[in-house]
Amino acid sequence: MEQLAIHNYLHSFFTLNKCKIEENVNGKLTVQLTEELDRLLMNRPFYWEYIKKMGQEGTPATLTFVSNPKYKDTDGEWIHFGSPRLHQIFRSQLEQGKYTLVYEQAREAPLKPWLVVNISISYKGRQKKEELLSIGLQLINGTMVLDFMEKLKPLQFSNMISDYCFTISPIIRIPSAYKRIENYVKEYIQEQDHSWAEDANRHFEKEKDILEHFYKTYLENATAEEKEELTNRFESERKDLEKRLLPEVDISVINGGLFYISDSSSSKIVH
Repeated sequence: MEQLAIHNYLHSFFTLNKCKIEENVNGKLTVQLTEELDRLLMNRPFYWEYIKKMGQEGTPATLTFVSNPKYKDTDGEWIHFGSPRLHQIFRSQLEQGKYTLVYEQAREAPLKPWLVVNISISYKGRQKKEELLSIGLQLINGTMVLDFMEKLKPLQFSNMISDYCFTISPIIRIPSAYKRIENYVKEYIQEQDHSWAEDANRHFEKEKDILEHFYKTYLENATAEEKEELTNRFESERKDLEKRLLPEVDISVINGGLFYISDSSSSKIVH
């Protein structure tokens, strides 16, 4: 599920950034970047500087990502939560601006606003785990939909509203909608299996007991000056243990925005 979420996120990211999708099958995604994304992701400023001096358009790079473990050894870049490329894409969205405003390309239809938030949840402890949540909340009636970016895939969007379409003003304010999504995420985390946290706490207590026993042996025979130094070292190592081993859940917003969507498309998304 985690790898599928990454694949869907990448597909949505490159689609919304107007990249050409050349292949999308079996967890393999091949895209031709735009010049803007090439500049952000490929780290070849001298190429673009030379091309512009020559008065040419240049050819953005084509990338292939593999997110399905079954095809991990095929041609392409294996991508997962720990891969530098995925975090580079996250950072590129921060550089571009985390939020977007787009309109469904519909015909003569009122478009209703959805607040969409893509969220990363990191579970940190003895072992680490990350997952993505994509949540959409309609700002008219408060309907909340999960896996939202996946359900947007059949639709076409633009940053310009189509002729003869018009937008419906939100009834629910964005801060209130975001708070609802935030509360849902907190409840979602509470409902998860917390055995990983219990295991992390037990492991921390075991390591702390070993550390305390180690320093206690030295403190018993230390001078006053040595005791101060040993105490400071103990506190430093104990804090390091806490940082490395104690369970922690970190929630961060990757990106989001307002998506104006027709009623006909919204009904398909909800059902």
